[in-house]
Amino acid sequence: MQKEEIKFRDSLVFEGMTSIRAIIKGIDAGINTRQIEKVLFDREKLKKISKEVGYLKAVSGKYGFEIVGTSADELEKITLGTSHGGIVCITGDRILPCLYLENIKPQGFYVIIEGIEDPYNFGYALRSLYAMGCTGIILPERNWMSAAGVVARSSAGASELFEIYRAEPERAIKLFKEHSYSVICADESTDNVLGECKLEVPILLIVGGEKRGISRAVLDSADKTVKIGYCREFRASLSAASATTMFAYEIARQNSEKLSHGDLN
Repeated sequence: MQKEEIKFRDSLVFEGMTSIRAIIKGIDAGINTRQIEKVLFDREKLKKISKEVGYLKAVSGKYGFEIVGTSADELEKITLGTSHGGIVCITGDRILPCLYLENIKPQGFYVIIEGIEDPYNFGYALRSLYAMGCTGIILPERNWMSAAGVVARSSAGASELFEIYRAEPERAIKLFKEHSYSVICADESTDNVLGECKLEVPILLIVGGEKRGISRAVLDSADKTVKIGYCREFRASLSAASATTMFAYEIARQNSEKLSHGDLN
C-alpha cells in the first residue's frame, strides 16, 4: 500500500490505451480540457504494441505531445499496476467548471457522489454510471479527480468522458430544483425500496460513501430517500460503487427509452 499511498493522491499518470483513448475522445468532444504532455512506451514491448505506438505517433502532432521510448523499470517507477501494457501518458490538470443553471440539461440524469473514501471506489462508481447513461457528475471542491490517473484506470476511462462540474451539494440541489429535477438520496432510513418506487428523469441522484454517508443537510433537501432492500439480515452497507451501480441500473431500466436513444444528452 505504500506505493499507492505515495502515488495515487495526485496522479496525472494515465496507464494503458483505454485511458489514453478516453482522454483523446473527451478532448475531441469538447468536454475535457486535459492536455497530454508526453506518452511513454516500453521499448522492449515495441513489437507487441507497434499498432498502438503507431497510432499515437500519428496523432501526436494534432494533440501536441511527444512520444518517448523507455524501459520497463522506468515505467514501473511511475505506475501503480501492471495492466498498462507498456504504454502510459503524462498529462496536465483538467479544469472542472463550476456548475451553473445553464449547464443543466432539462431532462437529464445527474449524480452527486459525496464522501467516497478512495479513488478506486470512485472510479468503479463512474464506470457503472457511464454505462447506464448518466448525463453528468457533480463533485464538491475536494474530490478524487486529483488522482485522475487512478480514477481513469478504475473507471475504464469513463472519468475522462463525463461532463463533470464543481459545486457543493447544497448549491447543486438548489440549481437542479430550479430545473424541476427530483432529488433522490440513497439512504437506509426510509420505507421506499429501490425497484418499488418511481425514479423518472429529470433526476438528481445523491450517493454517499460507506463511512460518512450523506450529510444531514443534503438528506433534508431530498424529495425522496430510497434504500436497497436486502434478501437477508445484513447490518453492513454495500460499497458506494455497488450501491451506485444498483441505483444507476434501476434508473436506466425505468427510463430506458430516453436513455437508449440518447435523449438526455
